[in-house]
Amino acid sequence: MSAEAPSDTFLIDVEHFDSPDAQRLRAAQRIEIDSTYGGDTEPGPKPTADSIAVFFVARDQSGTPVGCGGLRIVEDGIAEVKRMYVRTETRGTGVAAAILRRLEEAALDLGSPALVLETGTEQKRAIRFYEREGFTRIANFGPYAGAARSVCYSKVL
Repeated sequence: MSAEAPSDTFLIDVEHFDSPDAQRLRAAQRIEIDSTYGGDTEPGPKPTADSIAVFFVARDQSGTPVGCGGLRIVEDGIAEVKRMYVRTETRGTGVAAAILRRLEEAALDLGSPALVLETGTEQKRAIRFYEREGFTRIANFGPYAGAARSVCYSKVL
């Protein structure tokens, strides 16, 4: 499962959730989120290698990891986007949309009829991105129900 982004700038491959590059990208995401919210505010169980159905890492032409994203299957076979992240210096290049396309393809391969996701109220760029990519705001679901800093979205595939 390998495909290049439309611009042929990024290679996006399946990678183990706990690979060194995946861990580094998720650690960078954690630092950014913690600095935005003053600490870890994610409700519910954290994703693990056992709970993630598929995880992708995007690399630039030199092989440098620049972004990632995974899927966790939640109730009714719905796939939840987890740990979607693009390094700051790579934002605006199309890699996020390319990762999201791979996640949508993978969700369909897993038999999921839709994607859901949660992002934070202060992650304005993420909110604009998901809305631009066709996601619709939904009531906070599962562990995010009642979480004041959570915003949830869905997209029928």
